[in-house]
Amino acid sequence: MQSLRQSSARGYADHGWLKSYHSFSFAGYHDPRFMGWGNLRVINEDQVAAGQGFGKHGHRNMEIISYVLSGELAHEDSIGNIKGIPPGDVQRMSAGTGVTHSEFNHAKDQTTHFLQIWIEPNTLEVQPSYEQKTIPLADKQGKLCLIASPNGQGHAVKIHADANLYVGLFEGAQTAELALDPKRKAYLHLIRGSLKINGQALAGGDALLIDDESNILISEGKNAEVLVFDLSA
Repeated sequence: MQSLRQSSARGYADHGWLKSYHSFSFAGYHDPRFMGWGNLRVINEDQVAAGQGFGKHGHRNMEIISYVLSGELAHEDSIGNIKGIPPGDVQRMSAGTGVTHSEFNHAKDQTTHFLQIWIEPNTLEVQPSYEQKTIPLADKQGKLCLIASPNGQGHAVKIHADANLYVGLFEGAQTAELALDPKRKAYLHLIRGSLKINGQALAGGDALLIDDESNILISEGKNAEVLVFDLSA
């Protein structure tokens, strides 16, 4: 089963300094049909204005992943991390027993565009922790590169969740396949461009909710950047 969720169907909030698209119910946007998919709870596409950001706020028992698309995101947290996250990096914060953090765009004339992702953990009350890795461009060009997993192998950050997250860039004749366990769920989010998944055409911001499938085939990409989630049911 494959179900298309078009970009225009997402929730949207405009706070002036922040413009945010919500793939699942979040804050003031609520749709009981879209409370998450498997253990994936949040995908917010955020654009933070120059000199603005999220003040200190708390999280608990959630795996939080940030993937910056343009600009830079400054991160500071209660466990001592002060980091800058440039485009192409993947950052993971395990909130566990509780952590506070802030995220800010210090640029004077540039918007920070990033995805914030929440995945429900399979182990609660872990010690809060932070990890950040750079994903080489060549490792995601024309292929799916693992960037978050329970084992944290290669370029992947380690998450306390039964999920694997891949990113890929596709153009023209480039293709990629990913085998799936039909008993699990998968979720595909097209960040930009256009491509086809198992023959289904997607445009930037669209998503595909996948259930009871054993394989996905990515093809016909045009300036495409895509996230693929392998999730517990």
